Amino acid sequence: MANIKSAKKRILVIETKTLRNKMIKSKIKTMVKKVEAAIAAGDKAAAEASLKNAISEISKAASKGIYHKNNAARKISRLTVAVNKMA
Repeated sequence: MANIKSAKKRILVIETKTLRNKMIKSKIKTMVKKVEAAIAAGDKAAAEASLKNAISEISKAASKGIYHKNNAARKISRLTVAVNKMA
């Protein structure tokens, strides 16, 4: 356990940031699942709407440093390709 006041504060701040990051990652996973469910159901309109929301959230997470920019780009690319393959 930390003895120094600043170290104790850093522990509290890190816990808060970790919780925020987990919430955002969980939200993104849910959105990705919605896109994949729409693809599996064959509903192109719902897939495109879900994709738009998912891309927005993934981009926000990347800009905040929750995901690396290449990781975010890869996630967006894979989802977009999957939706575009639906004919």
